[in-house]
Amino acid sequence: MKILVLNCGSSSIKYQLIDMNSSIVLAKGIVEKIGLKGSFLKNERFDGDKVKLEGEILDHQSGIEYILGLMISKKRGVIKGLNEIDAIGHRVVHGGETFHGSCYLDDITIKGIEDCADLAPLHNPANLKGIYAMKMLLPEVPQVGVFDTSFHQTMPDYSFMYALPYSLYKKYGIRRYGFHGTSHSYVSKRACEILNLDYNTQKIITCHLGNGASITAINKGKSMDTSMGLTPVEGLIMGTRSGDIDAGALTLIMEKEEIDHSSLNTLLNKHSGLLGISGISSDMREIESAAARGDERAALSVKMFDYRVKKYIGAYAAAMGGVHIVVFTGGIGENGWETRENICSDLEFLGIELDKNKNTGVRSKETVISKDGSLVTVIVVPTNEELVIASDTRYIVEHHTV
Repeated sequence: MKILVLNCGSSSIKYQLIDMNSSIVLAKGIVEKIGLKGSFLKNERFDGDKVKLEGEILDHQSGIEYILGLMISKKRGVIKGLNEIDAIGHRVVHGGETFHGSCYLDDITIKGIEDCADLAPLHNPANLKGIYAMKMLLPEVPQVGVFDTSFHQTMPDYSFMYALPYSLYKKYGIRRYGFHGTSHSYVSKRACEILNLDYNTQKIITCHLGNGASITAINKGKSMDTSMGLTPVEGLIMGTRSGDIDAGALTLIMEKEEIDHSSLNTLLNKHSGLLGISGISSDMREIESAAARGDERAALSVKMFDYRVKKYIGAYAAAMGGVHIVVFTGGIGENGWETRENICSDLEFLGIELDKNKNTGVRSKETVISKDGSLVTVIVVPTNEELVIASDTRYIVEHHTV
């Protein structure tokens, strides 16, 4: 079975075409700057062939048409015809309380995703554009939605509720939902496979650290708590997102700066986080380079980022009554060995003992980086959200009945 995985953003489309029978990624790439000047498509084939195509890409349907055209082209293609695509799996950011797992996409479930758009106005509408486009271009091919939030639907109410009037939860669904669910699910299960441990007996803390960052407490195979909330703004410091902040500070900013809720939303999502603190970049690599040159604000942003992760690890270890495994994943988590070292320092009281020699230089490789005698195993597991989406899509399609 060949499955096309789509992750549609507001002006981009990430994609992979995966042959599930051989587990080969036949092609992967990204369409960027949709509807803007300088739009392009970058594609990499399984044999290493790479190409960048520039052209006017006005909307998501046009972008997907470019992708499909490339898939079947004589020079760059990987399949002979579009009929070889057996199913399409979509990343959908927010499923609210409606979707507790991946689902077959029909008119009813698509309407359900539309109804969740208020909870993720920056994400769900973009995800829906990909679904609409594929419904138009390949109407006979089954589609499946895989939700960032569904893994976290096992959280208990005392974990996901906010201390706001209960009526707001009942009226608008205002509660913690959590995100990066496919990543947290994959790396926690993969860590147990690598360590030959029973997933359903372990207390695991997964740290998905990247431009978007979140941390999850997984107790005996179920998400118990996670750092992102109603939206992906809450929790850890991120590339351009603020993470945790006193709500009173927000009302003060709106008053002093005389801005509306839309401007505040932009401030929290686009101009805060590492970028806002450092004033340099949202990219940790650039910030670390600046810190090494003596830039004080860059150094501060690195310390704040690491400290926030460390604080959550301590909190989640307390919430679960201990921890057996700590997993690092995501762009920073997989590649930032100095970040991992800083986060794990002084956590020996929890049983976390990092082996500096094992950790140093490890990038995007499944590696145990704790000392042999450490009570807690610390491990790097590169995430593979696309494989999770493809696997869920295959299962849903094979078990779907009309």
